[in-house]
Amino acid sequence: MNGGFTARAGRGIAALAAATGLVLGAASCGGGGDEKKPDSRASASKGGASRPSPQERASQAPLAELKGQDGLLLQITSAQRDSGGFVTVNGNFKNDGSRSLVIPSGLRGDETEIVQHGTSLGGATLVDSQGKKRYYVLRDTEGRPLTTTGLTTIQSGQNIPVFMQFPAPPSGAAELTLQLPTFSSAPIKIS
Repeated sequence: MNGGFTARAGRGIAALAAATGLVLGAASCGGGGDEKKPDSRASASKGGASRPSPQERASQAPLAELKGQDGLLLQITSAQRDSGGFVTVNGNFKNDGSRSLVIPSGLRGDETEIVQHGTSLGGATLVDSQGKKRYYVLRDTEGRPLTTTGLTTIQSGQNIPVFMQFPAPPSGAAELTLQLPTFSSAPIKIS
Protein backbone atom coordinates (compact mmCIF):
# COMPACT_ATOMS: atom_id res chain seq x y z
CA MET A 1 0.00 0.00 0.00
CA ASN A 2 2.75 2.36 0.79
CA GLY A 3 4.31 1.76 -2.63
CA GLY A 4 1.05 2.72 -4.44
CA PHE A 5 0.65 5.87 -2.37
CA THR A 6 4.25 6.89 -2.99
CA ALA A 7 3.94 6.31 -6.74
CA ARG A 8 0.78 8.43 -6.95
CA ALA A 9 2.34 11.21 -4.87
CA GLY A 10 5.45 11.15 -7.09
CA ARG A 11 3.32 11.51 -10.21
CA GLY A 12 1.41 14.39 -8.58
CA ILE A 13 4.64 16.19 -7.71
CA ALA A 14 5.95 15.68 -11.24
CA ALA A 15 2.69 17.06 -12.70
CA LEU A 16 2.86 20.04 -10.33
CA ALA A 17 6.46 20.74 -11.35
CA ALA A 18 5.54 20.54 -15.06
CA ALA A 19 2.57 22.88 -14.59
CA THR A 20 4.71 25.36 -12.63
CA GLY A 21 7.31 25.28 -15.41
CA LEU A 22 4.67 26.00 -18.05
CA VAL A 23 3.23 28.91 -16.05
CA LEU A 24 6.65 30.44 -15.49
CA GLY A 25 7.58 29.95 -19.16
CA ALA A 26 4.37 31.62 -20.35
CA ALA A 27 4.87 34.53 -17.96
CA SER A 28 8.39 35.15 -19.20
CA CYS A 29 7.30 35.04 -22.87
CA GLY A 30 4.30 37.30 -22.39
CA GLY A 31 6.21 40.06 -20.68
CA GLY A 32 4.75 42.08 -17.88
CA GLY A 33 4.36 45.26 -19.84
CA ASP A 34 7.36 46.81 -18.06
CA GLU A 35 9.60 46.33 -21.06
CA LYS A 36 9.82 49.13 -23.58
CA LYS A 37 8.84 47.92 -27.07
CA PRO A 38 10.11 49.62 -30.22
CA ASP A 39 7.68 52.13 -31.71
CA SER A 40 6.14 50.51 -34.79
CA ARG A 41 5.35 53.94 -36.22
CA ALA A 42 9.01 54.93 -36.40
CA SER A 43 10.29 55.21 -39.94
CA ALA A 44 13.56 53.85 -41.22
CA SER A 45 14.81 57.32 -42.07
CA LYS A 46 14.03 59.64 -39.20
CA GLY A 47 15.67 62.67 -40.78
CA GLY A 48 13.55 63.02 -43.93
CA ALA A 49 10.06 62.41 -45.16
CA SER A 50 9.36 59.13 -46.89
CA ARG A 51 9.35 59.25 -50.65
CA PRO A 52 6.61 57.52 -52.63
CA SER A 53 7.62 54.69 -54.91
CA PRO A 54 7.30 55.20 -58.69
CA GLN A 55 4.08 53.15 -58.62
CA GLU A 56 2.57 55.42 -55.96
CA ARG A 57 3.47 58.52 -57.97
CA ALA A 58 1.94 56.98 -61.09
CA SER A 59 -1.33 56.23 -59.32
CA GLN A 60 -1.67 59.87 -58.20
CA ALA A 61 -1.75 61.37 -61.69
CA PRO A 62 -4.95 60.43 -63.55
CA LEU A 63 -4.71 58.91 -67.02
CA ALA A 64 -7.50 61.20 -68.20
CA GLU A 65 -10.11 63.65 -66.96
CA LEU A 66 -13.61 63.93 -68.33
CA LYS A 67 -15.46 67.13 -67.41
CA GLY A 68 -19.16 67.13 -66.72
CA GLN A 69 -21.71 69.75 -65.75
CA ASP A 70 -21.53 71.99 -62.66
CA GLY A 71 -17.99 70.98 -61.66
CA LEU A 72 -18.50 67.21 -61.86
CA LEU A 73 -15.27 65.51 -62.92
CA LEU A 74 -14.42 61.89 -63.78
CA GLN A 75 -10.72 61.14 -63.24
CA ILE A 76 -9.57 57.86 -64.84
CA THR A 77 -6.89 56.23 -62.69
CA SER A 78 -6.35 52.95 -64.58
CA ALA A 79 -7.44 51.04 -67.67
CA GLN A 80 -6.25 47.45 -67.61
CA ARG A 81 -6.69 44.57 -69.99
CA ASP A 82 -7.58 41.40 -68.08
CA SER A 83 -6.93 37.81 -69.13
CA GLY A 84 -10.67 37.10 -69.16
CA GLY A 85 -11.15 39.08 -72.37
CA PHE A 86 -12.25 42.41 -70.92
CA VAL A 87 -10.93 45.84 -69.98
CA THR A 88 -11.57 47.35 -66.55
CA VAL A 89 -11.51 51.14 -66.31
CA ASN A 90 -11.22 52.55 -62.77
CA GLY A 91 -11.60 56.15 -61.70
CA ASN A 92 -13.08 58.67 -59.28
CA PHE A 93 -16.07 60.93 -59.57
CA LYS A 94 -15.12 64.23 -58.04
CA ASN A 95 -17.32 67.22 -57.25
CA ASP A 96 -15.24 70.37 -57.76
CA GLY A 97 -18.35 72.53 -57.42
CA SER A 98 -19.44 74.51 -54.37
CA ARG A 99 -22.67 72.58 -53.74
CA SER A 100 -24.01 69.03 -53.68
CA LEU A 101 -24.92 67.62 -57.08
CA VAL A 102 -27.32 64.96 -58.26
CA ILE A 103 -25.51 62.43 -60.46
CA PRO A 104 -27.09 62.80 -63.93
CA SER A 105 -29.33 59.87 -64.83
CA GLY A 106 -28.15 60.27 -68.43
CA LEU A 107 -24.89 58.52 -67.51
CA ARG A 108 -26.70 55.20 -67.72
CA GLY A 109 -27.52 55.72 -71.39
CA ASP A 110 -30.90 55.05 -72.92
CA GLU A 111 -30.91 51.31 -73.53
CA THR A 112 -34.05 49.78 -71.98
CA GLU A 113 -32.15 46.86 -70.48
CA ILE A 114 -29.79 49.19 -68.56
CA VAL A 115 -32.30 51.93 -67.68
CA GLN A 116 -34.40 49.53 -65.62
CA HIS A 117 -31.45 48.91 -63.24
CA GLY A 118 -31.11 52.49 -61.96
CA THR A 119 -28.36 55.07 -62.19
CA SER A 120 -25.05 53.69 -63.39
CA LEU A 121 -22.27 54.38 -65.87
CA GLY A 122 -23.95 52.04 -68.36
CA GLY A 123 -23.86 54.63 -71.14
CA ALA A 124 -20.06 54.65 -71.27
CA THR A 125 -18.29 53.49 -74.43
CA LEU A 126 -14.72 52.91 -75.56
CA VAL A 127 -14.08 53.98 -79.14
CA ASP A 128 -11.31 52.51 -81.28
CA SER A 129 -10.95 55.05 -84.11
CA GLN A 130 -8.34 53.04 -85.99
CA GLY A 131 -10.32 49.80 -85.83
CA LYS A 132 -13.58 51.74 -86.35
CA LYS A 133 -15.30 49.99 -83.45
CA ARG A 134 -17.24 51.08 -80.40
CA TYR A 135 -17.23 48.93 -77.23
CA TYR A 136 -20.20 49.17 -74.87
CA VAL A 137 -20.21 48.40 -71.15
CA LEU A 138 -20.59 44.68 -70.46
CA ARG A 139 -23.79 43.34 -68.87
CA ASP A 140 -24.51 40.35 -66.69
CA THR A 141 -27.09 37.69 -67.58
CA GLU A 142 -29.90 39.80 -66.08
CA GLY A 143 -28.96 42.90 -68.08
CA ARG A 144 -27.27 44.81 -65.25
CA PRO A 145 -24.29 46.85 -66.45
CA LEU A 146 -20.88 45.86 -65.10
CA THR A 147 -20.21 49.31 -63.70
CA THR A 148 -20.65 51.17 -60.47
CA THR A 149 -24.39 51.46 -59.79
CA GLY A 150 -26.60 53.21 -57.24
CA LEU A 151 -25.06 56.64 -57.80
CA THR A 152 -27.35 59.36 -56.44
CA THR A 153 -25.68 62.52 -55.14
CA ILE A 154 -22.15 63.74 -54.55
CA GLN A 155 -21.24 66.34 -51.95
CA SER A 156 -18.96 69.29 -52.68
CA GLY A 157 -15.33 68.10 -52.58
CA GLN A 158 -16.32 64.42 -52.35
CA ASN A 159 -14.66 61.60 -54.36
CA ILE A 160 -16.55 58.43 -55.30
CA PRO A 161 -14.54 55.49 -56.70
CA VAL A 162 -16.10 54.02 -59.86
CA PHE A 163 -15.39 51.26 -62.39
CA MET A 164 -16.57 50.13 -65.82
CA GLN A 165 -15.91 46.89 -67.71
CA PHE A 166 -15.81 46.60 -71.47
CA PRO A 167 -15.02 43.80 -73.95
CA ALA A 168 -11.30 43.87 -74.72
CA PRO A 169 -10.35 45.39 -78.05
CA PRO A 170 -7.64 43.65 -80.13
CA SER A 171 -4.20 43.69 -78.49
CA GLY A 172 -2.91 46.22 -81.04
CA ALA A 173 -5.48 48.79 -79.91
CA ALA A 174 -3.88 50.41 -76.88
CA GLU A 175 -5.17 53.98 -77.17
CA LEU A 176 -8.93 54.44 -77.19
CA THR A 177 -11.37 57.24 -76.45
CA LEU A 178 -13.62 56.98 -73.39
CA GLN A 179 -17.05 58.54 -73.86
CA LEU A 180 -19.66 59.08 -71.16
CA PRO A 181 -23.00 60.85 -71.75
CA THR A 182 -23.07 64.49 -70.49
CA PHE A 183 -19.22 64.48 -70.14
CA SER A 184 -16.41 65.49 -72.47
CA SER A 185 -14.58 62.54 -74.05
CA ALA A 186 -10.90 61.76 -73.41
CA PRO A 187 -8.21 59.45 -74.83
CA ILE A 188 -6.95 56.69 -72.50
CA LYS A 189 -4.18 54.14 -72.79
CA ILE A 190 -4.90 50.53 -71.89
CA SER A 191 -2.15 48.70 -70.06
